[in-house]
Formats: sequence, C-alpha cells, structure tokens
Amino acid sequence: MDNLRNYIHALVDFSTDSWHLLQPALTLRNFKKNDLLLEQGKVCNSLFFIDKGYCRSYYVIDGTVKNTGFFFENDIATNIQSFGSGQKSEFNIVACEDLRTIIFDKSTLFELAAQAIEIERLGRHCIRQFASRQEEFANLFKLYSAAERLSYLERKYPEILQRVPLSQLASFLGVARETLSRIRRRRLNS
Repeated sequence: MDNLRNYIHALVDFSTDSWHLLQPALTLRNFKKNDLLLEQGKVCNSLFFIDKGYCRSYYVIDGTVKNTGFFFENDIATNIQSFGSGQKSEFNIVACEDLRTIIFDKSTLFELAAQAIEIERLGRHCIRQFASRQEEFANLFKLYSAAERLSYLERKYPEILQRVPLSQLASFLGVARETLSRIRRRRLNS
C-alpha cells in the first residue's frame, strides 16, 4: 500500500486519520494475465489503482479488438462514465500481465467522502486526473496523424512502447499493424 499512499500524497494533502478512515474502501486484489477487471455490459463500481503490472481497456466491434487505453503502475483504471452514472460499461478492462491492484469500492468511498473532506477531495482528484488523461488521448486522434501520435507516445509515455505488443499498440493508434510497422521503418530510415 506504500505506492498508493505516495500516489495519494502527490495528489492531495492527506492526513494519517484520513488514511486510516479510507481503509475499509480498499481491497488488495491480484489478477492473472487475461483476467477481466471489468466486463463489458457490467456496471463499474471500482477504481483500480495499478500497483504492479499493466492492463488495457478495449471493446470488440465486428470481431475487431479496439484498444482504448493502457494503465501502468501508479495509474487508476476505471470506466469513468459507468462509475459515475451507474450505466453498463461499453468496454472491458483486462490484465495484460499478472497484476496487483488496490480496488477502491465506490459505495464505501462515497460514504467515507461524505464524512471526510480529504477523502472527498481525493476522489475528485483521482477522477479529474483520469478524465484529463482520457481527454489527452482523445485529442491525439483529433489533432495528429498516426505517425505524430506514435511520436507523442514515444515522448510522453515510453512505457507504452516498451511493454505493449505491436498489434495492441496499432489498435490503440487506430492503424493496421502493417501500417504501424511501415511508420516505424520510415522513421528509423530517416
């Protein structure tokens, strides 16, 4: 739980009392590679703090997997729309490696947030940070070509390129695997 505690302190001022109060909302859970953290069609009632390993969000359309996000150590993974609204998730979140998470239970977190301003503030900051990153990635598709998106990831998120298989990365960038290979070859040859 040290990584989570450091993550929280980087976001907000958080007292020892609030840390102790938060404990009933937290559950340490391990997932094996390919285990689902969240299944499409189910309501997301958790925030998943990634302590070790990584996971990805994806959906399948016409038999094709579309990757929408990757979450590494010290990231929060969730479906923000489902978490906030109680609607069913439109995508899955799956462990890509053996994964250790600390799960924030929504109902307990909300109860505790009503009791302690620091916990309420923490929840807002976690959601805001998650939403900001989702918007950042959505803007990549509005503003940049596939080659520019790849360059952006190399600069800002090198762990994605180091740990994510090429086929999953291509799906995330919105191109065919062959197109991504061509882009990478051109860049190496220039």
